[in-house]
Amino acid sequence: MVPASIAAVRAGGKRAVAAALAAIETAAGTPELAAFLDAAMAEAKGDTLGLTGPPGVGKSTLTNALVSAWRKAGETVGVIAVDPSSRRTGGALLGDRARISTDPADRGVFVRSMAARDRLGGLSDQTVAAMVVMRAVYDHVLIESVGIGQSEADVAMVADTVVLCIQPGSGDSLQFMKAGVMELPDVIAVTKADMGPPAQRAKADVEGALSLVAREAGGWVAPVVLVSSTTGEGLDTLAEAIAAHRAHLAEGRRVARRAAQQRHWVEEALRTRFGHQGLAAVAARIDGARPFASEHVLTQDLAARLG
Repeated sequence: MVPASIAAVRAGGKRAVAAALAAIETAAGTPELAAFLDAAMAEAKGDTLGLTGPPGVGKSTLTNALVSAWRKAGETVGVIAVDPSSRRTGGALLGDRARISTDPADRGVFVRSMAARDRLGGLSDQTVAAMVVMRAVYDHVLIESVGIGQSEADVAMVADTVVLCIQPGSGDSLQFMKAGVMELPDVIAVTKADMGPPAQRAKADVEGALSLVAREAGGWVAPVVLVSSTTGEGLDTLAEAIAAHRAHLAEGRRVARRAAQQRHWVEEALRTRFGHQGLAAVAARIDGARPFASEHVLTQDLAARLG
């Protein structure tokens, strides 16, 4: 059942948030859900952080640290942990919630695992809708993506700030230089800083890769932070870098970034279902201000044309 309003979800606490996320699955494709999601999007309360990087780099540990810091500051947090999928059931394979430590009695934090299904970019097809709901309820939304090396562009289409994690000695920095991934992150965290010299070398490699990225005059340059979840080294610096990027967006850039993302959501959904020709046929009619309703109407139109 689609919630009556985002105000009702806010008032209902964790149970209401869980029900709203369940409605994303049960009411998928209905105009009622599209209207609710567009309303939630218009009432965005918080910022969205995308945490991405290769498996095993320590994203879940960093998620724990960031959630803890935000809660100590009295800020509410919603976490979407996107897991690899079971080929047999399509469900979440690892259950990231098991690796994220939260107090079940804490009404200020909500964690939901979602399966990546067949998406290669590290996000599930329902992540956008879940993020929109959580962003209207919580001060922060953290999306921890699957992370499969070079396919990290999806997370940049839902997050205000993208944090890319890499680890020393993995060769990731060289891959990033070849793949152009350095254009995506707003902050880069080199994990396992307690390894010493290898971590320093990885940091230098990444900074070298960043120097090759073309930036607009006065544009944001991603800081590279050494962090160790074992010792706590660099966690404060990472939090400061994220806050600095949030302040940078507050200078009028957040609106433009989100507008581009909203149009991309519709384009990607239509392209996935109807291909490039289908998207081209209705591209001029996309309403980025009401992306969910726009997707619903245009999907119905294209489906009718196909009979």
